Amino acid sequence: MQADSSVILFDGVCNLCHGLVQFIIHRDPQARFRFASLQSAEGQRLMPGGVNPDPANPDSVVLIEDGQAYTHSTAILRILRRLGGGWALLSLAGVLPRPLRDAAYRFVARHRYRWFGRQTECWLPTPELKARFL
Repeated sequence: MQADSSVILFDGVCNLCHGLVQFIIHRDPQARFRFASLQSAEGQRLMPGGVNPDPANPDSVVLIEDGQAYTHSTAILRILRRLGGGWALLSLAGVLPRPLRDAAYRFVARHRYRWFGRQTECWLPTPELKARFL
């Protein structure tokens, strides 16, 4: 794990969030990102106060870098930028007004269980990936 790694907190029962974690893992061979489920004790410990006021409907993704928490579209855009390559180009969507970006993010997040489903339990990483999960 690199010293400059960031932590991605994700909804551990959301299929879309699991897909995002898998997407990131496959495009981050340097292991710059570590992961924790929002529902886990470690995820709750890392969650900054005020970021996730409704535990029954958790934010789908929270990025923690250098002690700063990023949510909604900003978290996704920062993750894409750190993945580099063509993915970093998608971070140019940051020129769009944040209220517009966040409205689109919240729309998808609000419907994520209906569109992508949910799991009854959190996904367990393979032994090779276990070190990347908190």
